[in-house]
Amino acid sequence: MKIIFAGTPEFAAHALKALAQEHQIVCVLTQPDRPNGRGMKLKPSPVKEVAMSLNLPFRQPETLKNKEIQDFLRSLNADVMVVAAYGLLLPKAVLEIPFSGCLNIHASLLPRWRGAAPIQRAIEAGDQETGICIMQMDEGLDTGDVLYRVSCPIHDHDTAGTLHDRLMLLGTESIVHVLRDFSQTRQPQTSQGITYAKKISKDEARIVWQDSAITIERKIRAFNPFPVCWTTYQGNTWKIRQARVVSEVASAKAGTIVQVHSDGIVVATGEQCIKIQDIQTSGGKRMAVKDFLAGNTVAVGEILGASFESA
Repeated sequence: MKIIFAGTPEFAAHALKALAQEHQIVCVLTQPDRPNGRGMKLKPSPVKEVAMSLNLPFRQPETLKNKEIQDFLRSLNADVMVVAAYGLLLPKAVLEIPFSGCLNIHASLLPRWRGAAPIQRAIEAGDQETGICIMQMDEGLDTGDVLYRVSCPIHDHDTAGTLHDRLMLLGTESIVHVLRDFSQTRQPQTSQGITYAKKISKDEARIVWQDSAITIERKIRAFNPFPVCWTTYQGNTWKIRQARVVSEVASAKAGTIVQVHSDGIVVATGEQCIKIQDIQTSGGKRMAVKDFLAGNTVAVGEILGASFESA
């Protein structure tokens, strides 16, 4: 098939590699290079890097709303456009360009978690299952008919990173399967069970110790590897990527350190306690609590996040 591929991150790049082995990629669309790292140098997206390595034609438009890019896409006479985490809105005029329309690789079991961050929101909500849907795109936000659906369990230890990697493989397998036999029955999405996965903001990553331990633990996993949950201790920032709910009961104020052990720092929350298992300070490396305590003093009775609350 003649395919236009639109995507930006690693999730999409993996699918592009697989499709390029079986089909003719007539154009790759990806986001413009963005500043990255401490030097803020322009960095190409993972999809652009794959396109360049495979000598695939690519474009990086700021928008798909202007006539020039739409006329160009129309001139390609593509059979289908495959979209995976592209990051730009596809207007109706673009959706109608390919002969068979536009297919989206979406990382949830629609209609649950329509929107930008389905992997993170599923973990944050405590879902036990998610999956991949190959969807026929329409003008709505992930509202199109589903051609193919496959589920994937969410394990108790999953982070957004580990779940992303499993869904990336599953998404690639799914779109390859669909395009090998493009005769799947389209199933309209049900009107029940609709939820929206809003984009993750860095502001959400601050740990609110008044929340329950379960809520905090889920958020820590959901925001790993990005944007990473954080709190403050004596004015210093701690980034936390791993923690677990523990059975200890504490009457202390939420955020109070109630125990310090080599295997973790136990903190009171709004409900139950949570044990922090790793810490990264500003400018430092991620460390297990045992290694962190070898060079730092952490006192029982101190309140995490206190400097933020008093600011």
